[in-house]
Amino acid sequence: MIENDHILSLAQTAAVTAGEAVLDQWESCRLDVRYKGKSDTVTAADLLSNDIIATYIRSAFPAHRILSEEDESSHSFDHSGPLWIVDPIDGTANYVRGHPYFAVSIAFAVDGVVQVGCVHAPALRETFTAVRDRGAFLNGMAIRTSRPISLAHSVVSTGFPHEKNDVGPLVDRVRTLLQNCQDIRRSSSPVLDIAYVAAGRLDAHTETLFPWDVAAAGLIATEAGSVRSNLAAVPDHIPVDLYGDEVVFSSPNIHQELVTRLTGGSAPAQRSNSSGNAETQATR
Repeated sequence: MIENDHILSLAQTAAVTAGEAVLDQWESCRLDVRYKGKSDTVTAADLLSNDIIATYIRSAFPAHRILSEEDESSHSFDHSGPLWIVDPIDGTANYVRGHPYFAVSIAFAVDGVVQVGCVHAPALRETFTAVRDRGAFLNGMAIRTSRPISLAHSVVSTGFPHEKNDVGPLVDRVRTLLQNCQDIRRSSSPVLDIAYVAAGRLDAHTETLFPWDVAAAGLIATEAGSVRSNLAAVPDHIPVDLYGDEVVFSSPNIHQELVTRLTGGSAPAQRSNSSGNAETQATR
């Protein structure tokens, strides 16, 4: 069996090395912006970071598979066995505009259960890490989620999809948050937003995301004491740890109220992942 300490060391080294490379290319890559779809940006830095991380993984574990945001076959990916889940730059729209709020994300899962997570924010010099059942850390110091006294005293972050064909549900979500929370944030890097929930800098985060957004950051958040839910039922063929549709991460103090507000009063149900840890999903 592979030691998780070895996996974490590799993930950190790969994330930091990739982060330094994208910082070195920051100015030049801002001039080389392409689009996936109508508005989803990709730069040479995304591809450089992806190549660096893949090289580290394949050098140490040539038989392991990699699921990356830059992988066009990601939507039909096999989740069984050892799997690395990578977002080479989360927050590319920030990166190309010179904003420091972006991150490199690397997770390692076995049979769909995330065992190790690393989120590195190179411009901020911050690295969030977690190993399953061993807590969460920021630059080596233990972190815990916040304990707000109520949802009305909470700051909640959210985000929007790149394709906005139907903005009605997005407007409804923002309206619900504005009417029931102290304030909201929209920072355009969900990986960092979820890590910030882990560190108590945000009280909750909710939006519809992809596996590479929730794998590493999700483990970090739950290991820090956050509660995780999906407002839509998780399909049986997709591991809970890798399912990002209508996901919610929050302080346990406000989770039930937040889920209730976002679902209009639907009752939560539970599904367990293969490690036996219950994850909440709201049924409709």
